[in-house]
Amino acid sequence: MLLSNLENMPGHEITQQLDVVYGSTVRSKHVGRDLLAGLKNIVGGELTAYTELLEESRQEAMQRMIAKAQQLGANAIVGIRFSTSNIAQGASELFVYGTAVIVQPNAPKLPDPFNP
Repeated sequence: MLLSNLENMPGHEITQQLDVVYGSTVRSKHVGRDLLAGLKNIVGGELTAYTELLEESRQEAMQRMIAKAQQLGANAIVGIRFSTSNIAQGASELFVYGTAVIVQPNAPKLPDPFNP
């Protein structure tokens, strides 16, 4: 599956637009991670436990979106965007969406023998 946050796929032509596809996941913070993050807030620095949680969430949401695009017969998703929102105290949703399309590679350009 080809993925692009652009409205097109560089080096390819969109031959068919299928539908909007999305994936989401709702995650809550882990109590142990919260305690460590609270301590980290005192001294400063990256909250690596939350960084890892966010990365896991992104990957899960992307895989769900890709599965929906594959069900439609797409070979690419363009215009990919991410969004987050708070669902409840300590729980957040990560949402990703894009347009499922069928693309084909652009034909290679042959050199013009009359215009070197």
